Amino acid sequence: MEKITVVIPNYNGRDLLAKNLPYVIKNCSNCKIIIVDDASTDDSVQLIHKKFKKVKVIRLKKNLGFSGAANKGVGNAQTDLVLLLNSDVRPRKDFIKPLIKYFQYKDTFSVGIEDQSHEGGKIIPRGRGGAEFKRGFIYHYPATIERGESLWASGGSALFSRGKFLELGGFDSLYKPFYWEDIDLGFRSWRSGYKVYFEPLSKVDHFHEEGAIQKSKTTAFVTSVSYKNQFLFFWKNIDDYSLIFFHFAWLPYHIIRALISMDISFFLGLVWAIASIPKLIMTADKNNFIISAKEVLRKFKKQNNHANAK
Repeated sequence: MEKITVVIPNYNGRDLLAKNLPYVIKNCSNCKIIIVDDASTDDSVQLIHKKFKKVKVIRLKKNLGFSGAANKGVGNAQTDLVLLLNSDVRPRKDFIKPLIKYFQYKDTFSVGIEDQSHEGGKIIPRGRGGAEFKRGFIYHYPATIERGESLWASGGSALFSRGKFLELGGFDSLYKPFYWEDIDLGFRSWRSGYKVYFEPLSKVDHFHEEGAIQKSKTTAFVTSVSYKNQFLFFWKNIDDYSLIFFHFAWLPYHIIRALISMDISFFLGLVWAIASIPKLIMTADKNNFIISAKEVLRKFKKQNNHANAK
């Protein structure tokens, strides 16, 4: 049995798979690879069957979004460790080895990889993050690129404990179609007493501008999704009464500011989030958290962002 299963959600990523899958196969030679095709309308599946015959394909009849596709792949894996990669990610040589050591510790949930993000002709290192409560909302931010603890590990380039991933229910489809689901999962893992790390010796190239989101969605739509999920993250995860009070106390400020700036995406995101409340209630977390939301936020606010890894 392979020690690691690579899971790659795919939606109309035929060209990305053709370019990047050979690097996955080469640089993770002992891994089993699963492509979860999220009801693509291109010939992604045909390409895989023709050129990558050893790669397993799970073909979804209905588009589930990133969360659903990733969860389906992890659920079908047969190994203790699962590596999640986006189709626009190209792993570098020897990227697996630095990650394995973290899983000798029973409380390790996931390890994030340094994302060499290709953006606007530049390469920007990413992959480690924190969050803080400010003006009534939770804002996430890119943390210092150095080895250490991270609030979350990116769903597009990280190694996960499959058992713990399934224990926490995986990514929440509440955030469909994308964004915030990995932050939510990392946050819940910390509240459950687990740990998330970032390892800069493990690197991948991430071609964001070639990904499905950038190529198929408008900026206005992506911004609306971000606002929607920022609201839902707070409503789902924050149970501290003082933070809840300040969230609603600051809400008029944000509404007025959006009106002045004609930020239509904010209002679309807010309405979308309100419409999602029934699902939020129905799928409320049943995890027995042992750490408070406020304590996790205190740990990862900007000035306390240099915790050492094991």
